[in-house]
Amino acid sequence: MIRSLYRNISMIALPAAILTGAALALPRLADIRPPWQELLPYLPLLTIFLGLLLSFHFRRGRVFLVLVILAAFYWAARSGIPAGRPDPSAGLVFRLMGLVFPANIVLFSFMRERGVLTTAGRMRLGFLILQSLLIVWLVGRYQGGIADILTGGFALIQLPAGGTLPLPAFILFVLASIITTVRLARRETPVDSAFLAALLAVAVVCAWPATTNLPEVFIAAAALALALGVLQDSHNMAFRDDLTNLPSRRALNEQLMDLGRRYVIAMLDVDHFKSFNDTYGHDVGDQVLKMVAARINAVKGGGRPFRYGGEEFTVIFPRRRLNEAMPYLEEVRKSIAEYRLVIRDSTRPEKATQGRKKRGSGDGETVSVTISIGVAESSDRFTPVEVMNEADQALYRAKRKGRNITSK
Repeated sequence: MIRSLYRNISMIALPAAILTGAALALPRLADIRPPWQELLPYLPLLTIFLGLLLSFHFRRGRVFLVLVILAAFYWAARSGIPAGRPDPSAGLVFRLMGLVFPANIVLFSFMRERGVLTTAGRMRLGFLILQSLLIVWLVGRYQGGIADILTGGFALIQLPAGGTLPLPAFILFVLASIITTVRLARRETPVDSAFLAALLAVAVVCAWPATTNLPEVFIAAAALALALGVLQDSHNMAFRDDLTNLPSRRALNEQLMDLGRRYVIAMLDVDHFKSFNDTYGHDVGDQVLKMVAARINAVKGGGRPFRYGGEEFTVIFPRRRLNEAMPYLEEVRKSIAEYRLVIRDSTRPEKATQGRKKRGSGDGETVSVTISIGVAESSDRFTPVEVMNEADQALYRAKRKGRNITSK
């Protein structure tokens, strides 16, 4: 629970900092020198281009498409709401995009990642092109009627500092923010966090479009949040195991280089896992690994869990002695041995919330597994890698002694 809360906070911290920085920087931009002010309109284009490159390189098609929408939104904002002689058609496009942007964010947040140039990626891009053509056609064909509806047909929601939003846009942004926040809490991905930041930034632009430099600053902030979301997501894929959601072996190797003089390393292995896989199949084996990982992830005493590989896991206790870490490891071992796992069958719901309701109902075959644990303590004579090897040897001793025990 604490680790999950920490991940959520860490994921929203960077986008929140970007939006806060944009809000704090906005009143100070009037004081910068004119040559730098002339470059400000190019800032969103630069950040959008950077985000497009990153999302294309890392094959994040959903972010790529949101950035495409953001680029079109920025064009409409620059053309439709400048001081002087705004383009009425572009202004209507800007208002209409303020309605479709939150809907698209919600839609993309529920879609699976399918890349950029894949068949699914091209179909999604075609969907956005159809949206754009429909908006242009509506503005060209019914410009007067749409203008009357958008400017006088709906009540305006009054916001602080003179901001206003038509009632439909306000409702869409609120609903989209709630849905995207729920998706972020459930999925815990940096991309979902970036979607929420982009949604809030566009809402700010729609509410205060005529504020000097505001569209440039907040659209650039939205693009930057999306670009950094791609980098964070790619980092997570490299350092986090996809099946168990535990830090991977690469993260473990980095952790080993950052240990102090006092620590404990434990190696944990699922007993008879190969035979279990041969009997029940790899799908059930994956269920077992997820269950074991969830129990290991709940370890107390400051333990940091990792998936070492296959059915083997590692837990590191920084600043702990062997006798201090043993009770926490024993608690994990017993919780796994006592857990009865209901094998998923064709009648068991795929959704976790529905599946939890069936646990303990007596339906379906149940299985249990055990783990063996080997533990070793730091020493001035050994490096962390050597201490981990000592823990591995202790694990083999636990296997030879009959399994489902902790050996040191």
